[in-house]
Amino acid sequence: MSDTFSSLTYHLVFSTKGRLPLMTRDIRHKLFPYMGGIVKGLGGVALEVGGMPDHVHLVTILPTSVSVADAARTVKASSSKWLNEQASSSKFAWQRGYGAFSVSKSMVSVVVHYVGDQEHHHRQRSFQDEFRALLSAHGVEYNMERLP
Repeated sequence: MSDTFSSLTYHLVFSTKGRLPLMTRDIRHKLFPYMGGIVKGLGGVALEVGGMPDHVHLVTILPTSVSVADAARTVKASSSKWLNEQASSSKFAWQRGYGAFSVSKSMVSVVVHYVGDQEHHHRQRSFQDEFRALLSAHGVEYNMERLP
C-alpha cells in the first residue's frame, strides 16, 4: 500500500492548572473557536470544543502526520499563550497531562453532543467524577492521587 489511510476521532480532555475556574463564559465563547483554529492549523478538524470554567473537551480528527501528544501539546501551549495575551490579571496555565480517548464512528454524534452540552452535564456531576467515568468507560487504569 503506497498511502496512509485512517479514520480516527479523538476526544481530548484537559483542565486548568489546579482545576481553578479561570475561564469565564465570555472567555470560553472566544477560546473554543480559537482552539478549533489551532486544530485546523495542524491540518485537523475540530468537530466540537466545549467545557466549563475549569476544563476543556475537544472532539477532533487529526491528520496521520500529527500525533495525539503533539496535538494536545500544541493546542494547550497556543491557547495558554492566547489566554495570557487577553489581559488576564492572573497567569493562565493548563494542568500537566490530558485524557485522550478514541471515539467510534457510531458514537461521534453522541460525543459531540455531550461535549457541546457541558453546562447541562455539570449540573449533576463534577469534572473529577466525569473524568473518572471516562477513564473507566475506556478501560484506562489510573491512580486516584494523580488525577487532574
